[in-house]
Amino acid sequence: MASQPTFTSTPRLAMETISTANTNLDGTGTIVSLVTGVAAGTKIDEVVFKATETTTAGWVRLFVSDDGGTTWFMYDEFVVAAVTAPTAWRIKVLYDNLILPSTSHKLGASTHVAETFNVIVHGGDLT
Repeated sequence: MASQPTFTSTPRLAMETISTANTNLDGTGTIVSLVTGVAAGTKIDEVVFKATETTTAGWVRLFVSDDGGTTWFMYDEFVVAAVTAPTAWRIKVLYDNLILPSTSHKLGASTHVAETFNVIVHGGDLT
């Protein structure tokens, strides 16, 4: 147990775009790396998925890796509703306990259907 409390000392804001269809649930296929942890750990507070075009029914998924992105494990998934532009589908998810504990840990994302989504991750590096 730590003798001192741990806090986020450096804010993190990561932004990536996902658009390649990946129907796999087993961590294979195209997964875009969003954030890599730091040595003291990185806490993820919030992830936002925002469609940039008309969407059809499908899913977007978050994956975690503990080996630098060689192997991915599905962490969470969200249903995408069919929405016609100019209105665009969006979801914001808050996390209390999503930690990337070292530099070999990554957070990644994929989309089930070949549609374009911006993925924005808010968090901070621990001290």
